[in-house]
Amino acid sequence: MIFSSLLINALHAMVPITVTATGEILSERAGLVNIGMEGILLISAFAAVVGAEAGGPLLGMLVGMLAGALIGLIHGIITIYFRGDQTISGVGINVLGAGLVAFGLVWQWGQAGFHQVPRAVRFPHIATPFGSLSPMVFVAIALALLTYYLINYTNLGLKLKAVGENPAAADAAGVSVERVRLFGAIYAGALAGLAGAYLSIDWLATVTRSLPAGRGFIALATVVFSGLNPLLAIVGGMIFGFFDGLALVVSTSREVTRVIPYQFIQMLPYVVTLLVVAGVIGRARFPRASGQPYRRE
Repeated sequence: MIFSSLLINALHAMVPITVTATGEILSERAGLVNIGMEGILLISAFAAVVGAEAGGPLLGMLVGMLAGALIGLIHGIITIYFRGDQTISGVGINVLGAGLVAFGLVWQWGQAGFHQVPRAVRFPHIATPFGSLSPMVFVAIALALLTYYLINYTNLGLKLKAVGENPAAADAAGVSVERVRLFGAIYAGALAGLAGAYLSIDWLATVTRSLPAGRGFIALATVVFSGLNPLLAIVGGMIFGFFDGLALVVSTSREVTRVIPYQFIQMLPYVVTLLVVAGVIGRARFPRASGQPYRRE
């Protein structure tokens, strides 16, 4: 019983980390960094619930994904065409998310800080011998595999890596640096939007001002852990998911919480993620033009 609960919780907790990190990996391969993943998760979670309550869970997923893609597009336009600072743009997205959703909760449902998603508009799950499982677990793994193939075995992937390593040389070879990087920005935003929709209308079934709970930043840490390899993003997501699930199971045990405060137990996934990333951060190699705006001579 405990093993089944731990397995299901770990798989569900893996999804937002793996999906968000996978999109960001593709974007960073092209040299474009977006640290605003926490804000995109939050805004798309809110948008997904609005869409789901209007037309069902599939529409909600689509609306959440489109909301994320739109924010990615805006981030791309600011940083690629207007050469804005990528870090400042990402911080702006995080601040926008916190303010926009706090206002949106009151505007849409007349409630400050919390909205419970009705069961009728939640994403349906699959019954397994271990418990109820979201189809998004399989979607997350498939997206990581697809992105790995796209980066390593397609012409577009070759352009992404060329733009990330040496945009001037890629430009001289006829590659449109702006278009390739804009594709990366939209792709990363869309996947983060999908992950945000999963949080609100699938896994957690709520919208709050702090719904992602740092998962956007954990996804960025997973990007570092993976060394920009989407397959390792699955591993990173599973590590966080395991300890997230373990914390959830252990924190419901009265015998344990009498000795250790549950708040301390819930810190486990974040502490473990930081330790894992700290172990690899010196060895991770990123594209030479990562985070640098490109100016045609």
